[in-house]
Formats: sequence, structure tokens, C-alpha cells
Amino acid sequence: MPAKKTKRVRESQVEMTELVLPNDTNQLGNLLGGRLMHWMDICAAMAAGKHSGRVCVTASVDEINFLGPVKLGQVIHIRASVNRAFHTSMEVGVNVVVEDIHTGYSRHVNTGYLTFVALDETGRGVQVPEIVPVSSEEKRRFEGAFTRRNARLKRRKLIEANEEARLRTESKKKKKVG
Repeated sequence: MPAKKTKRVRESQVEMTELVLPNDTNQLGNLLGGRLMHWMDICAAMAAGKHSGRVCVTASVDEINFLGPVKLGQVIHIRASVNRAFHTSMEVGVNVVVEDIHTGYSRHVNTGYLTFVALDETGRGVQVPEIVPVSSEEKRRFEGAFTRRNARLKRRKLIEANEEARLRTESKKKKKVG
């Protein structure tokens, strides 16, 4: 098997810009959280696809914090970068900045970490290129991704154990009734 190809972070970065329209807002004129999460997922998926050269699916979304409202008529800039590539998965960091195009004022409103898996034509996970962080910021995100991945894997094992326990309890209840 040939050596795995590497890519620099900047080779797969993606930026999207969205104008917040009435259909994107709630009754208060604020951007719907679900709409922003949708845009973040799309931007992150494009970065993962660009990095891997494959169709990628969302495997998990870490904590997302909304740091302030985004109003009707404002512009959203969504930037996604692959922070780290593992075997078939990649952690993609997403940064969201809102801009008031009339005043030029902008502020950070959201950060999220999403994990994607690259798929082959049959829907199976496929190996992805390694990521090469260059700047100190890229290196910081690269190291942080390893820590977050370990936490995700721990949570996943806990969820699986809880589900197994639930199924055992359910099975015991059915045996008592039957």
C-alpha cells in the first residue's frame, strides 16, 4: 500500500458567507440556532471533502455555544478547517463571525468542532490524508483535536454501555411479563 498523502491545513479550508434573511430568523428577528448549525455542518463537510477528496458524513458534533444573537440583515462568515485527520475521520473546527455590513462591526459568535468520516463508493470508511499543521495556531488546534477525540471516544463508550444496560433491563421486563 503506498504511503498516505499529506495536506497542509490551508489546502482544505473553506469559507462560506450567508446573509440572514427573514426565513432564517425567529419571532425576535434573530438567526435560528438550527439554521446556523446547518450552515456550519455544510461548511465543515466541504472542508472534510476537500481534504479527503471523498464524500464525507457527519459522525459527531461537539459542544456548540451561541455567544450572542445574530440579527436579520447581518452577514455571517463561516470558516472551517480540518484540525486533525485520524484514520478515516477528521475533526473540523468551525468559526463563525457576524458582520454588520452597514457599520463594518464584526464579532465572533460561535465555534464548533465536528467529526466527519470519509466514505468510498460502497459507503465504507476510507483512509484520509494526514494533516500538516504549520502555524502555531494550527499546531494548537491539532493538539486540541487529539484531546477532544479521546473525550468523544470515552463518551461514546459510556453511551454504548448505557444502551446495552437499557436493552438488558428491557429484555428482563419482557421475560417477567411473558
